[in-house]
Amino acid sequence: MSNKRFLSRALFRRGAIAAAVLLGLTGPAFAGWDGLNMTRGVTELSAKIYDLHMLVLWVCVGIAVIVFGAMIFAMVRFRKSKGAVADTSFVHSTKFEIVWTLAPVVILIIMAVPATKTIIIIEDTRNSELTIKATAYQWKWQYDYIDSGVNFFSTLAESSNFARQKNSGIDPNTVENYLLEVDHHLVIPVDTKVRLLLTGNDVIHAWWVPAFGIKKDAIPGFVNEMWIKAKETGTFRGQCAELCGRDHGFMPIVVDVVSKDDFAHWVETHKPATEAAPDAPAAPAEAAPASATHS
Repeated sequence: MSNKRFLSRALFRRGAIAAAVLLGLTGPAFAGWDGLNMTRGVTELSAKIYDLHMLVLWVCVGIAVIVFGAMIFAMVRFRKSKGAVADTSFVHSTKFEIVWTLAPVVILIIMAVPATKTIIIIEDTRNSELTIKATAYQWKWQYDYIDSGVNFFSTLAESSNFARQKNSGIDPNTVENYLLEVDHHLVIPVDTKVRLLLTGNDVIHAWWVPAFGIKKDAIPGFVNEMWIKAKETGTFRGQCAELCGRDHGFMPIVVDVVSKDDFAHWVETHKPATEAAPDAPAAPAEAAPASATHS
């Protein structure tokens, strides 16, 4: 065995040992790598978007493996030190140019089919079971339940707003749901298609809850729409995702997904009080029919 080959193998062994030690030391840190990818979310839309994302991701990974693998193989196998000479007939081959032009087109068409289907589903708000209008203000949200008349504003909760309290001595890192808590939560039922109408009162805002997998702008003078169908109960948080002024960072969104029975009870307890209807005037007494004969 030559000295050069022995030295290369020794370096490879040392490198492998060092990589194994480093992997062992940093193993627990890989648990946090899940945050690098998209999450599946809790709605039908978020699941479909996640599946589309993973499909496109693996297609891109496959393309990268083939392209970079071919490049590395060519650089190693046909390097100048091996006496390789460039083959200009391959580089200027019409057949190969046609192949590597049509191949990306075919791949894009294949990926466009599921992407188009997902976009159509995202925009399909038909057959919704509940409609809520969300109006954005600087810097709060107003929610109107169209069918039941429930109406309220949702504003950053004081318990979550320590950023404006200078020299308060409170560490924001110790505050639960820092800048992500509101005084009134949006409440929706589980397994129900909820249609959300979005508009703005002053500037452009955006309604965004990451667990729902979709974001829409709230534009003054225009009504956007989106739909949510949550598959799990729980509390989910988001924020305005459009730079809307100095208090943009103080405009959170909190949604409670509850059971259908709990939602019905919540609606009943939050309906606006109705005024008692005035007493209806008594109906006039009918006149006695005249006698047909006289004595």
